[in-house]
Amino acid sequence: MQKRILVVTQHFWPETFRVNDLVEGFVQDGLAVDVLCGLPNYPAGEWFAGYRYSGPRKESYKGAAVYRAGEVRRKGNGGLRIFLNYVSWPFFALFNLWRLPGGYSAVLCYNTSPVLMSFPALVYAKLHRVPFTNYVLDLWPENLYSVLPVKNRFLRRAARAVSDWHYRRADKLIAMSPSLKERLLQRAKKPEAAVAVIPQHCEDFYAVPLPDQALAARYAGRFNLVFTGNFSPAQSLPTVIRAAVTARAAGAERLQLVLVGDGMSRGELEALVHELGAEGTVSFAGSVPPADIPRYTSFAAGLVASLSASPDLGLTVPAKLASYMAAARPLLASMDGEGAAAVAASGGGLTSPAQDAAALAENMLALYRMSEAGRAELGRRAFAWYQAHYRRRAVLDALENFIL
Repeated sequence: MQKRILVVTQHFWPETFRVNDLVEGFVQDGLAVDVLCGLPNYPAGEWFAGYRYSGPRKESYKGAAVYRAGEVRRKGNGGLRIFLNYVSWPFFALFNLWRLPGGYSAVLCYNTSPVLMSFPALVYAKLHRVPFTNYVLDLWPENLYSVLPVKNRFLRRAARAVSDWHYRRADKLIAMSPSLKERLLQRAKKPEAAVAVIPQHCEDFYAVPLPDQALAARYAGRFNLVFTGNFSPAQSLPTVIRAAVTARAAGAERLQLVLVGDGMSRGELEALVHELGAEGTVSFAGSVPPADIPRYTSFAAGLVASLSASPDLGLTVPAKLASYMAAARPLLASMDGEGAAAVAASGGGLTSPAQDAAALAENMLALYRMSEAGRAELGRRAFAWYQAHYRRRAVLDALENFIL
């Protein structure tokens, strides 16, 4: 009999999250998949073309049935709107559980922020006595504080209690690193076998070179360092911008930082570039579909990944590191913890402490002054690490074996 999985996640296609590829992989492996998700408006906060609050509420994606529940969109990406977005989707999703056809062998929550996202999955699993696995991608409440600076001690205690309640009531938990597993074991008070370490995978297309002559010509003659992804406080992109300005002033005359993406910090970053007079050093390429990212990594001399200086953010390996390694380009990692350790272990790049612009600038200069052969060797090592740790097939097998 065909096994059936319910995947619960607020963010789903056409929003660009790796859960989209996981769902496609489950279907390709012969599983029947239903998805309970929200209405696409991330990261800009506006409804995607063809969507509004009223729907569509039922769609199909790569053979999976998609059920959408309403939410308050993130319009403006201010603190209040993000809070309302966080709390609205789990609430509305509860009133959409009746629409699901049932018959599931497992319920999986792909749990990016907020932790409340797992609540409708938990309710459904308990009501129907189905094993529930929570794939923890953002540890709460710690991740909340990287976006909303909550200082009130009562509110922080409440957020911690709510988060721990959700983690404890999952039958199984998935962590992205050994450090995060240890933290979840402490917080959820579960036996070790109930928490698995499964890193985020990298879609196969990131490993396929996609040279674009017209795009490469636009950036020709420069030493291009490329960042791809979401612009949020957690990425500490002001550190990267300041480092690029410092490195260029110190002798990297051809250095250009290319920022590919969008998000809540876009306005702040543009203002910083203007303040520093760095328009000739920093280029905003805008947001592009994930499948187009190889067009940018193909002409990059190096790929930059950064995080804020938070010990909790250091518990995980950022998903972008997998796609960067798949591109076979040198990495510049400005972060602490598991992400920095992965880059160092791979031998595929240079690391510096989180939010240390001076140290990152030194690494930019070192990469700039390195020979072509030296940079190619870093890229080769990064790709080898991707093959060993982040390939899609290996992660799908691990997920299916654990949750079913």
